[in-house]
Amino acid sequence: MLREIVSNDWFTAFLVIALGLVSLSKFLFAHRFKDFISVIGNTKYLKIYMRDQKFIDGFDALLFLNLIISLSIFSFIAYSTFTEPSEFDLILFFKVVFGVGVLILIKTLLERLIGSIFEIDALIDSYIFQKTTYKNYAGFILLPINCLLIYTIDATKPILYASISLIVLINFIGFISSFKNHQKLLLNNIFYFILYLCALEIGPYLILYKLIKDFNA
Repeated sequence: MLREIVSNDWFTAFLVIALGLVSLSKFLFAHRFKDFISVIGNTKYLKIYMRDQKFIDGFDALLFLNLIISLSIFSFIAYSTFTEPSEFDLILFFKVVFGVGVLILIKTLLERLIGSIFEIDALIDSYIFQKTTYKNYAGFILLPINCLLIYTIDATKPILYASISLIVLINFIGFISSFKNHQKLLLNNIFYFILYLCALEIGPYLILYKLIKDFNA
């Protein structure tokens, strides 16, 4: 029972920060935020804001910070549930936050580098924007899920599996959306597309899984 063993004080502090980031994004970009929360099943957001995307975007940056915090909290809860209940360790949590942030940023920079090397910057920028949008949406959904897991319901394995499945589904919808938008180009370069999937979409998570498994050994 996670709530009986782990103090909620630090979780509360980080949840407030995450909520503050989401609230600030809504306050500063009210119209865009309204379009963003309906991105699932609606391509309006992608069509409108893809044209105006920037390398550093304030709206995406705020939601990206929320994603890092929310994903780190969820990872800590999941780890405590799937292994053994543990007390909150602030240093360890900061390491998780740093690791999650660095992993996502490195993948994004590598994708941009590949785009520059093969001179497909426009395609890669479009793909990254769509993928970032759905990742940020997953972080937005994780915020209330974390609140429920910490304050309301027990973080049981079935509930965590259901939450993980929901997050995977959101990102899969984003992947399918990107594939449909560039279907012809990707099918004409299917070998490079499969190579990309193995190297930058599947490989990093297999490495991360191996590291976690070795850490618990």
